[in-house]
Order: sequence, then structure tokens, then C-alpha cells
Amino acid sequence: MATTTLPDQHRSTAGRARSRARWSRLLQITAAYLILGTGSIFMLLPFLWMLSTSLKPQQLVLQIPPQWIPNPVAWENYIKIWDLVPLAAGFRNSALVAVLGTVGVLVGSSLAGFAFAKLRFPGREALFIVALGTMMIPGAVLLIPQFVLFRQFGWINTLLPLIVPSLFGAPYETFFFRQFFRTIPDELVDAATIDGCSFFGIYWRVMLPLATPVVAALTILAFMWRWNDFLGPLIYLHRPERQTLPVLIATFQSQYISDYAPMMAVSVLSMLPIIVLFFLAQRYFIEGITMTGLRG
Repeated sequence: MATTTLPDQHRSTAGRARSRARWSRLLQITAAYLILGTGSIFMLLPFLWMLSTSLKPQQLVLQIPPQWIPNPVAWENYIKIWDLVPLAAGFRNSALVAVLGTVGVLVGSSLAGFAFAKLRFPGREALFIVALGTMMIPGAVLLIPQFVLFRQFGWINTLLPLIVPSLFGAPYETFFFRQFFRTIPDELVDAATIDGCSFFGIYWRVMLPLATPVVAALTILAFMWRWNDFLGPLIYLHRPERQTLPVLIATFQSQYISDYAPMMAVSVLSMLPIIVLFFLAQRYFIEGITMTGLRG
């Protein structure tokens, strides 16, 4: 009898173990989603409050308890802000700085990353360490020398100080590209060389198309940093028609400190380009962040 029931007991025990494992896995997934969902709600609340406030009449902004769904909806807040500050010029200047600066830093950094990853030359590793070491220099230390240099060039009150330095790349982006290019087999570079492709041709035709996830991720990060840059435009740009959005928003806040609804409307408009860019490149952004650290 014992020999006939023993396999059934084993199957029953194994079935209970699998059931417990499934329930444990389900509980872990549920707990993870609950924690992430709760955190997402808390992170979205300030943005939702800003969006709600931008659509409220001024007399309802400080209402207690707060009214999350505006009634009535004050669309005029988004209309009158164009007359209160030179918003069109601010958008144009910020777009020029963000787009040209992002393109420049991606091109320069990808070329440097390709050189550090695939080209063999004396002192390559030491030069790469020196490049990374520049990230430890506080930006405030360079403000006065850069201002004096740009003033001698006659670039003050122009967008050039905010664009031209980006054309030479940046250590942070160079590190990302270098880490990704090191994951590409050297045999691919050797095959392209045998086929008669130059080093720049290998970079343009082989390496850069494979780096689409990294390009997308760094595009979002570089664009966001330049779009939100406040200190640079504040130092180099003194004319209102040359200012970028962050400085215009700070100026608007100091002039209309109690006019919260238009202030929130300006903030919502300034966030839209970054939100749209992130949603367009979200998949590549996550993939690029994941892949750049695969190999040291």
C-alpha cells in the first residue's frame, strides 16, 4: 500500500510547493505595484495641482478645501501670459539653445566616446580618466573665467556662450557613449575596416546606428538640462528679448508674485516640450540607461 501512495504524496507535496511559490510571487508583484503606484501618485500630485491652478480663476486659487477640477475653467490664463512676458521670444531662445546644444553635445560626445572605446592610441585610458575628472570641478569655479573669455569674444547678450561649448562634447555624455561602444564586438570594427571603411565611416555607418537607445536617452537628458538651465542665461544674457524661459519665469514670479494662476500657466507651457520628448523616446530612454553599464 505504501508503495502505491508514495508517488501521490510526492505529487501532492510538489503541487502545494508550486502553489505557495505562485502565491508568493503574486504577493511580491502586487506589493511592488502598490508601492510604485503610491509613489507615482505622490509624485504626480504637484503637477496635477499646478495644472489645476493654471485653469482656475484667481479668486479660486487659494480656496480651502482646494478644488481639483476647476469650475469654471479659466482658459484666459493661457492667453494673457503672452502679453505679460515676452513668452514667444523666451520659447524661441530656449528652443535654439536646447536643440543646437543637444545636437552639438551628442555629436561631440559620441565621437569622443567612439575614440575612447575603439581607437588605440597612447595614453587613451589616462586621457579618459582626466576627462572624467573634469566632472569633479564645480561649475561655479569656471563662471568668472568663462564670462571674461566670452566678453572678450563679444558673445555677451548672445546665445553663443550657451551653444558653442556644447559642440565640444561633455564628460557625462562621453562616458555613456564609451560604455555602450565597448559592448560592440571589435570584430565588427575590423570587418568594416577590411571592407575599406574609414574610422569616421565606421562611426557614422556602423556604430552610431547601433547606439540609437543611448542617443535617445542622452537626447532627453541633454535637452532637459539645457531647457531648464537658469544660471547660464542669467549671467550671459541681460536683454529681456534674449532671455530663455527659466529666467523669464523667475522674472514673472518676482513681478506677479500673488498672481498664481498665470504663473502656473507659464510653468505648464514650459514643461510641455520635455514631457512630449520623454513620451516619444521613453522606450529608448529606458533601454539606453539599462545598456550603458553592461561592460566596464
